[in-house]
Amino acid sequence: MNEPLQRAVDLLQPRSLRHLSSYLQGLVQNRLWLKVLIGMALGLSVGVVIGPAGGLVEPATGATIGNWLAFPGRLFLAAIQMIVVPLVVASIVRGLAASENLEQLRALGVRVTLFFVVTTALAAAIGLFVGNVMDPGRMVTGLKPAEQPVAVASEPGVAVGMTSIPEVLIDLLPGNPLSAMVEGEMLQIVVFSIVLGVALVSMSPTLARPMLELLGSLQEVCMTVVRWAMRLAPYAVFGLMAQLTSKIGLGAILGLGFYVITVVVGLALMMVVYLIMLRLLVSVRPFKFLSDTRDVLLLAFSTSSSAAVMPLSIKTAEEKLGVRPSITQFVIPLGATINMNGTALYQSVATVFIAGVYGIDLSLASMALVVAMAVGASIGSPATPGVGIVILSMVLGAVGIPAAGVALIMGVDRILDMCRTVINVTGDLVACRLMEKWVGGQGDATVSIDREASRTSDAQMEETGPAGT
Repeated sequence: MNEPLQRAVDLLQPRSLRHLSSYLQGLVQNRLWLKVLIGMALGLSVGVVIGPAGGLVEPATGATIGNWLAFPGRLFLAAIQMIVVPLVVASIVRGLAASENLEQLRALGVRVTLFFVVTTALAAAIGLFVGNVMDPGRMVTGLKPAEQPVAVASEPGVAVGMTSIPEVLIDLLPGNPLSAMVEGEMLQIVVFSIVLGVALVSMSPTLARPMLELLGSLQEVCMTVVRWAMRLAPYAVFGLMAQLTSKIGLGAILGLGFYVITVVVGLALMMVVYLIMLRLLVSVRPFKFLSDTRDVLLLAFSTSSSAAVMPLSIKTAEEKLGVRPSITQFVIPLGATINMNGTALYQSVATVFIAGVYGIDLSLASMALVVAMAVGASIGSPATPGVGIVILSMVLGAVGIPAAGVALIMGVDRILDMCRTVINVTGDLVACRLMEKWVGGQGDATVSIDREASRTSDAQMEETGPAGT
């Protein structure tokens, strides 16, 4: 790499997203996760009272009360969904600009993408294994929707043929980036962000810096919205659980308990896989890793959004796991968008569960298609609460299971959404630690400068208060 270009890369080092983590860390210290659990328990109780089983109010009145109670939850989801696209774009572009050199950027991009794809496929396979062994669908009766199951092809076809692959690859590059953002085509948005980031790295620092500063301000705006939304989290969970319980009843939710246990067992196995990888590949002790990442994992559980916790994820990776900013600022934002291991595992278990309720036996070919669909659908999906249900309907349709079966698990999706987000964030942190070892760099000076700037920013934020007021 020639000297002018290297100097350009050095001058473009942006301030890390981690400096926005002070408020998020304060939420953990204030036990937001405990408030969320209390809100969930209270929501279940209130839902029973206003539901048909309680008999205290008329069904129509109970439905009206449930809708109003769910208003904070809908507002919370809408706020997170509103900012995820600009936050991901700004974070990926600035993360690319933080790379130490183009060679590192090339190696990092290829390796981290392969890591995410392989581990997502592994998570989906674990979900199928656990689902078939525990077979939660046979344990549930009386919840089957009225729709009859459609015929399942014994040998499902491949959705994309060899002749159409070039067209599919071309479609990854958005002809209209604004249209992709409006429609929520996250994979196209990621590709656009990567192209924009690489272009900025290759430009003169004088020309590129205004764009990076603008994106930095956009990150600040997005995280301000996240701060507002976080204040609603306990009330959001309370309202959503109250509404769902009032509709389907506490008995139906308790009847899905074995399905919930099955998903949690699968997620626990995926966590064990991550810990084994850390121990064998980078000699990190499992309990040390869990202790270092406890805060960010608790916040991920509370918010159900890997995008919302990105600043704290970056800070944890840099300070606790010893990962260079040039790695974290690229891997964490990218992972928040394309690394959905927990979601893929959940989709596999849910597919087996709903198939069992309908009495449908999945063939080996169908299971292979479930893995492929889970990987493909998870990559590029928004890192927002509730997106797993949308993706699951696509997976069910691909293997001939009625999409109406999604209604069976809506009552417990909020609980599982929080659990699978923990695995998604864990995957991002594990990827950072592995890339720190596998991808070389020569940015010791820029790393120290970036960390010093981040410390200064954190100190300033602490002086002004966690909400920046």
